[in-house]
Amino acid sequence: MTVIAAIISCLVGPSGTTAAGQAVVKPNIIVVFTDDQGWADLSCQGSVVDIKTPHIDRLAREGVRATSGYITAPQCVPSRAGLLTGRYQQRFGVDHNGQGPLPLEVQTLPGRMQRAGYVTGMIGKWHLEPNRSCSEWIAENLPQAQRRKNIGIPREKVAPYLPGARGFSEFFHGHFSDYTANFDLTSGSLRFEGEQVRTGLYRLDAQSQAAVAFIRRNKDRPFLLYLAYFAPHVPLEATKEYLRRFTGEMPERRRYALAMMSAIDDGVGSILDELRAHGIDEKTLIFFMSDNGAPLKIHKQDLPVTMRGGAWDGSLNDPWIGEKGMLTEGGIRVPFLMRWKGVLPEGAVCEQAVISLDVAATALAMAGLPASPDLDGVNLIPYLTGADKGSPHELLYWRFWGQAAVRSGKWKYLHLADGTRYLFDLASPEHEKKNLIQCEPAVAERLGKQLSRWADGLKRPGLPSGKLKDQEIKWYEHYLGRKPRQQQK
Repeated sequence: MTVIAAIISCLVGPSGTTAAGQAVVKPNIIVVFTDDQGWADLSCQGSVVDIKTPHIDRLAREGVRATSGYITAPQCVPSRAGLLTGRYQQRFGVDHNGQGPLPLEVQTLPGRMQRAGYVTGMIGKWHLEPNRSCSEWIAENLPQAQRRKNIGIPREKVAPYLPGARGFSEFFHGHFSDYTANFDLTSGSLRFEGEQVRTGLYRLDAQSQAAVAFIRRNKDRPFLLYLAYFAPHVPLEATKEYLRRFTGEMPERRRYALAMMSAIDDGVGSILDELRAHGIDEKTLIFFMSDNGAPLKIHKQDLPVTMRGGAWDGSLNDPWIGEKGMLTEGGIRVPFLMRWKGVLPEGAVCEQAVISLDVAATALAMAGLPASPDLDGVNLIPYLTGADKGSPHELLYWRFWGQAAVRSGKWKYLHLADGTRYLFDLASPEHEKKNLIQCEPAVAERLGKQLSRWADGLKRPGLPSGKLKDQEIKWYEHYLGRKPRQQQK
């Protein structure tokens, strides 16, 4: 461990101040958040051989790779809500995509960081504003529109939920080549409220260039950058340059996913180059993770790439079981890297469970803000440097659709709405392939009670009950051998 790491490990408390009350130097914080990328798809994971991510691998080589890194939901809206608030999103009612938007009364990480003197930037996919699937919000805010099939939400109703109103002082948000932005790719300032910008670039190159432009603009003051790449989420798109990197026989959807992740990797490389060019590499803490596991659609069919939605995105969750939408490991265990040169150990592997909620707690502590009791994450720095020998989390919780789960140490307990229960030993070779619910009844009972207590404290209290969604039934029958209810007796 370096001298600076030892000093920070010993002196930085939950508030981000020294034992003498002096403020710690505030690092820049960069959060790179991919979309529907499975655990397997970084070459540093060592799970598959076709992926090439040398720049992202550098984050792991010069930092920490968490092998049990989790997201708070197997779907994008709730997982983003959890990340950007540092709270279990079920506490404020954003359980799944249809239960958005992110409520205006909920504090966000960028809003808090602004109070610590940070300039805050958001690039790429937002997805926390009202949309047509937000039936409860529409009923409350646009009751006259409930019966219309094609609901157009007025701009003035959407505006308070967009990045510029939720704590981001600078933003460049969008999915493809059109963005709403208040700065451009040459670092010029646009109107404070934002303008429509058409880049003409491939979507991932545009997002990477915007990140570099933001860093160049703000290199002389502490910043928080949230870079939410729209990839490898469908629709699958890649340039010939990226596709040429992946030849040979393979599903075409896999080739496109590899190309898209290679574009993200190039973007991470350009960010690292920019940090180094301005001498702020060692003043910057970088997180890298995905918003949920890959959507395999069970059979990973190689449907035509021209099909824009509703299909396998080409990414993989190996070796974990399941996929996006499930609370098995394939749905919620994601790539999770942290790098802070001179502070975090290099090439370290963290096997303890960590979660996206920890991003906010860590960032706020490093910004020198007092610990907030409403946060559900923890400051990971003391655990990763060895200053704290304990475990970051005694318990981690999930609830999504007809599923709920809790992890405690090596144990994971999974509850389905129809009463089916599973208990897995995640440290065993069988992992989620063997249900130990009958073998360890005391463990199952303890975890079941803890999960129930947590669920009772949410905005919509209680564990899921009743029927599973048709898709959930198909998933659990395919991946875990769940029998139809009439055969379970």
